[in-house]
Amino acid sequence: MKQISSRDNPLFKSLKKLAVSPRERRNTRKCILDGVHLIAAYIGRIGLPERLVVSASSLDVREIYDLLKMAPASSWLILADALFDEIATVETPTGIMAVIDLPTLCDPEELSFVALVEAVQDPGNLGSILRSAAAAGVDLVYLSPSCADVWSPKVLRGAMGAHFVLPVREGCDLVSIAANFRGDVLATSLQADKSLFETSLDGPLAFVIGNEGAGVSGDLLNQATHQIKIPMAGDMESLNVATAAGICFFERVRQQAARH
Repeated sequence: MKQISSRDNPLFKSLKKLAVSPRERRNTRKCILDGVHLIAAYIGRIGLPERLVVSASSLDVREIYDLLKMAPASSWLILADALFDEIATVETPTGIMAVIDLPTLCDPEELSFVALVEAVQDPGNLGSILRSAAAAGVDLVYLSPSCADVWSPKVLRGAMGAHFVLPVREGCDLVSIAANFRGDVLATSLQADKSLFETSLDGPLAFVIGNEGAGVSGDLLNQATHQIKIPMAGDMESLNVATAAGICFFERVRQQAARH
């Protein structure tokens, strides 16, 4: 195992850059996972990470040590606590991180349920959308170029392992994808007359999820075969985008279950 106690160490500098820089993640095709549960999800779905990074004081934590024992000691990197805290991606450091190669999941042979996510810029919202999409059985998620970095630490934490089971494609031309989709394209809109709960969600389906404030752009809205709204009984104007996406995804799940 390696131990680092100096900020001048090149390996420490590379880890710090990887933790904060989307460009570094794109260039190296690597990212950092933070915390036991996220790392365990990666190991369960993909395999052992390239490197496990641990704070010196966390070696005595049972669940962290149990995770370490799954990988060869040559992949362990022990950081002085102060250094670990510098690159930690959460306010209260978890004590363990992993460096991984960005997994590339293959597209399913048949796309019957997809999500088109446009300009969702809050990492927590994007992570929650991916988590709900994976849980609801979405086949593939397309992201517009202006979405948050899908491999950022906050998106990874919010998605809770969705990245390892759900294919996600970044930088997509959503208007073109919607225009060529072989099924219904549904976009949420506050001005829509049709309720989500009154809409048949049978057959190939694409849900369009728009920006937190502006909603779905006009060009993409024009490609929708249906505009729908989520009825609200309380005195609120709109829903959080991740909440709205989850409701849409699971209404499809509900309708499919009701047919069987």
